[in-house]
Amino acid sequence: MTRTTTSAPGALTLAAWRDYDEDACALPGMSLGDIDLAGPPEEDAARLWELGVRRARIAGEIDLTAVDDPASAAHAVRRLCLIRDLTARAVLVQWELRLPAEPADGWRELSHLQPPRTLTGPADPADALARWRNEHYLCKCLWREGPGFVQIRDRRWGNLRRFTADEPAYRTAIAQLSYGAPPSAVPEAIAADFLEERLVSRTGPLLWWLPYRVNRWIQEAMAI
Repeated sequence: MTRTTTSAPGALTLAAWRDYDEDACALPGMSLGDIDLAGPPEEDAARLWELGVRRARIAGEIDLTAVDDPASAAHAVRRLCLIRDLTARAVLVQWELRLPAEPADGWRELSHLQPPRTLTGPADPADALARWRNEHYLCKCLWREGPGFVQIRDRRWGNLRRFTADEPAYRTAIAQLSYGAPPSAVPEAIAADFLEERLVSRTGPLLWWLPYRVNRWIQEAMAI
């Protein structure tokens, strides 16, 4: 199986701390300073967790209205995938987001991610951000791989939507889209299925996989 990964130009830098609580993070020894992430993006979250990161801040706004060129799209996708992977580990992530005005519910596509500090773009951004924060919980949109199948469980729209695929091509496509790839990297029919169910997001010329493989269960795995 070949994975197609699109990396952002240069290193991604974030500020990091050893605790979730903001007051605790102000104590001596709790700051880990600025950490540069220049390696493979699929290793970023694991590396940060092993370093002891429990709170992180990504500088600068992720602007999804300005991702037409490949470099801007790749940079946005790398940061969003990092937020996805850190959310899966229950790391608190501080970040800022600007969305296109349409679709009106575009924020729900990302609502399984740790809520941003600021949100711009929706007609009523304060209401959208409040709903995102109030409705967010771990395991809202996740996927798991069993013997010969992949299952996605999605609660971003309130009800449980469950998808199961046992064709090997779907597992390969998930791997190829995990950290961003052009639509041509996967079969057209599979890309169309993922887009219809809003399991991938289109960011400029790239598609990237939205659900995460959870690393911190909120209850027994069988209940999820």
